[in-house]
Amino acid sequence: MPKFISNDAEINYQTFGDASQPAIIFSNSLGTQLNMWQPQISFFEKKFYVICYDTRGHGASSAPQGPYSIEQLGTDVVHLLDHLNIEKASFCGISMGGLTGQWLAIHHPERFNHVIVCNTAAKIGQEQAWNDRAQLVREQGLKPIAETAASRWFTEPFIRSNTAIVESLSNDLGAGSPEGYASCCEALAKADLRADLKTITVPVLIIAGQQDPVTTVADAQYLVNQIPNSQLIEINASHISNIECPEDFSHALNTTFH
Repeated sequence: MPKFISNDAEINYQTFGDASQPAIIFSNSLGTQLNMWQPQISFFEKKFYVICYDTRGHGASSAPQGPYSIEQLGTDVVHLLDHLNIEKASFCGISMGGLTGQWLAIHHPERFNHVIVCNTAAKIGQEQAWNDRAQLVREQGLKPIAETAASRWFTEPFIRSNTAIVESLSNDLGAGSPEGYASCCEALAKADLRADLKTITVPVLIIAGQQDPVTTVADAQYLVNQIPNSQLIEINASHISNIECPEDFSHALNTTFH
């Protein structure tokens, strides 16, 4: 898979489809990799130039010493667009990727036609909890986090009936970089975009999972109330909604382009 250098990190990415088509870039959640977007790659690659990448500290991207910041995570995306000579794209990010999308919509609106933020919030969780998790991972590795991830990511019925998918994602998390994961936790600890949402000028679609215990429908409702040109679509899923309800997710996303 191709890689490029963004400041202090080597970013791994993949492209699908025809480069002459409109570009859409997908950004993963904490502890996952670009392969989480497989259902959407299959759905969109015929009509779009699909770009997926591993957030710094994840997958085959490098994990430079942290802490990271939301500004770094967003700047990596701008550098990826520059690297691919793409002036303007649509962006879709989930959870941590959704926070990255909000930062991009605030600071680089000229680079995006649409921004889609999914299962996310303008501030995710509490600073101390993220710092505690970063410390735990640096001391004990990712195994303890990987063992409990499924219950935060998916509903019980999905976990029971999709053991292979759940195991694969949990294994990817467990095999990841503790430093990269911890450093992204520290970025999430500090990131708070609530004061800047009103300045967003790009059209924003917010996708929320009705059974998401991490970033709730109330979090999504806050976003739609603050962002001027935005709309909210709810789907019956937990936190990793693009995998739990791939068709509903892809169709919701597709409404942005019609």
